[in-house]
Amino acid sequence: MRFMAAYDMMEAARNTNAWLGATARTMASYPAFALIPNPAFQWMAAWGEVTERSFERMIVKPDWNIPPLTGEDGRDHIVAVETEVSRPFGDLIRFNVQGRAPMARRIMLVAPMSGHYATLLRSTVVSLLPDADVYITDWHNARDIPVSAGKFDVEDYTLYLVDFMKALGPDINVIAVCQPAPLTLAATALLAEQDPDAQPSTLTLIGGPIDPDAAATDVTDFGRRVTMGQLEQSMVQRVGFKYPGVGRMVYPGLLQLASFMSMNAETHSKAFADQVMNVAEGTASDHDRHNKFYDEYLAVMDMTAEFYLSTVERIFKGLEIAQNRFTVDGHQVDIGKITRVAVKTVEGGKDDISAPGQCVAALDLLTGLPDDKKASYLEPEAGHYGIFAGGSWRRNIRPLVLDFIDANSGKAAPKRRKPKLRAVETADVPPPSPNVAV
Repeated sequence: MRFMAAYDMMEAARNTNAWLGATARTMASYPAFALIPNPAFQWMAAWGEVTERSFERMIVKPDWNIPPLTGEDGRDHIVAVETEVSRPFGDLIRFNVQGRAPMARRIMLVAPMSGHYATLLRSTVVSLLPDADVYITDWHNARDIPVSAGKFDVEDYTLYLVDFMKALGPDINVIAVCQPAPLTLAATALLAEQDPDAQPSTLTLIGGPIDPDAAATDVTDFGRRVTMGQLEQSMVQRVGFKYPGVGRMVYPGLLQLASFMSMNAETHSKAFADQVMNVAEGTASDHDRHNKFYDEYLAVMDMTAEFYLSTVERIFKGLEIAQNRFTVDGHQVDIGKITRVAVKTVEGGKDDISAPGQCVAALDLLTGLPDDKKASYLEPEAGHYGIFAGGSWRRNIRPLVLDFIDANSGKAAPKRRKPKLRAVETADVPPPSPNVAV
């Protein structure tokens, strides 16, 4: 019960702060106070508004909110989010551009399960939609999954990816972003061995820890210093009575958010202080840069304890993928069995989460793949977030990935259109890490 009490204590603290913010905003906005002009009330209302919004959105899954896509016919086509495959711990969803004919390119994005929702890749989806039919793995919040649904660890995650790839067929092009890169590589190898006809056409691995020891970062150093017993004792809690997953052991999103914030505490404090000033002066808006960024950053989800712990133990500490020793359901996966799926790795020169060298290590494991089906790219000035979103992705990486897909899909390259959707802006503060915080 102490784990459940700790979970409920964090939720109570979040709820209390949201209530304090709402109270301050409401009280300071009382009409009678307008009779006595006082900037203190204006500042109190502004502080309350920012505080209430900040703590309320920590438990709300962001909407995809994909804007309409302007087609070649000059009309705006609504983008509908549809479920292709439904599973207890995650769905495969499709962004259906209504009224548009099927595209030659079909892309499956594998989103991280690392404390933030798949909506973290919203801008990536928006940038790809003009040139491809896009699917994405939409992982569920563990706090909302009943204990009766069973466990979910790295092996279950890999088998989910296998099922999703089978459902989409062999003409799919898979792009794994950050944390899922090692498991997506393993899932592809498993298909190559057990169901070769279901393999994807191409596989692009973006900033993933294939070999965490290839280049040390704060993440890998911390993973080395802390024992599994310490992690289980300090990071794992039991879901409280408020949610359907009551009793499930999880790595709480609120706990991970606290670690995210502490890494850049001064920057975040300044961003919130500036936003309070903007609200007080009337220059803030519901969809300004601050709110666009923090609506995503603060929206966190719980991971199952077994997934978090097995990721640390097997991927980071045990190096099972890096050393080609990964097993799924008792079967050892041989990455060398991949012989016809073209593989490309993408890294950022300033990535401090998955440093250069960690992801490109995948190519050395592909002993059965011809060199002409291997490719790698390093974006010198990009950080971790920049390799799948922002200017570096839009200007440099995205075109190279699409060219790689066209060159290895076995089809004539379709005409590429310039994206007509406005990319999601982000505030000038460190973005949420799509990697597992270990």
